[in-house]
Amino acid sequence: MAMSTSPAPQTSISPRKLWFGLVTSAIAWTALGCLDIVVNWRACTHQEDFGVAGPNPAGRLAIGLLAVALLAISVWSGIVSYRNWRLLSAQKTFLESQAVERREFMAVLGVIVTITMGMGIIWLGLPPLFLDICWRAK
Repeated sequence: MAMSTSPAPQTSISPRKLWFGLVTSAIAWTALGCLDIVVNWRACTHQEDFGVAGPNPAGRLAIGLLAVALLAISVWSGIVSYRNWRLLSAQKTFLESQAVERREFMAVLGVIVTITMGMGIIWLGLPPLFLDICWRAK
């Protein structure tokens, strides 16, 4: 059974929107990882020199709030990518998308990167809720 698809309507999506949807989640995930390292280093290294590091609720709160903020930014970039794909694609469902041209491919890849990096942000932001950040840094 041949799949008939009508060409997507010609819409002008700025390259800025396409790149925002594609790279923002990856930048947010990288930023959270770097900030996690900095918070752990600042909160724990000077305390471990004198024995066991004490609880650090400010560090845990900082990492938790940053994770929530960066996850919200990541979700926003995923919504932008999905909207871009809907404007560019003639396909009805996302799972059937073929992404034959560059702009459509960037939009689809933006959604996939957002899902992947969004899960990474969640997994990186969960441990401070359950573990002491200085214990986790050992």
